[in-house]
Amino acid sequence: MKKTFTLLAAAAMLATSVLAQNITSLSLGTALPLATAKMKDISGKEVSLNDAKKKNGLLVMFSCNTCPYVIKNQQRTKEIAAYALKNNIGVIVINSNEAQRSDADSYDAMKTYATAQGYNWYYTVDTDSKVANAFGATRTPEVFLFNSKGTLEYKGAIDDNPSDASAVTRQHLHAAIDEVVGGKAISVKESKSVGCTIKRQS
Repeated sequence: MKKTFTLLAAAAMLATSVLAQNITSLSLGTALPLATAKMKDISGKEVSLNDAKKKNGLLVMFSCNTCPYVIKNQQRTKEIAAYALKNNIGVIVINSNEAQRSDADSYDAMKTYATAQGYNWYYTVDTDSKVANAFGATRTPEVFLFNSKGTLEYKGAIDDNPSDASAVTRQHLHAAIDEVVGGKAISVKESKSVGCTIKRQS
């Protein structure tokens, strides 16, 4: 029985890995996808990406409750989300971990986690990982920054060292927010997202 369980678990992990490899990341310059699709927020309301967008744009972050990289980046997540909101850029954090929806990434677990972390922005359930698929998102955390016209300007990581905040030499997302708000060209448009694989249903 134990051997059978181990084989099934390995098969599930392989299926998730293969699916992730077949996903194409959203191209820079692309318009905000699934902009009007509704997702359930931890407030109980149904919200869309357009609902979350503000005058200067929208920051979309794919995240979860349990990934070690998410936890390690939590303080940076809160700081950059607050900075985006301060600059009139909307913030929405999306949980696409459908394979863990009855466990660590359940709706109730999301509410508990967001309350503990002091979230004051949207944190939504991505049913069937539809939004993650549209974005081509594969990791948590992974960010996508859109300008006031809803065009993708930056994607990837928050900064250049997800593993060690004290060793960060460039805050990619912070700089991109400044450039979007200032109407300037984005100096670094893309970086590698490092984190846990989004747990899609196989």
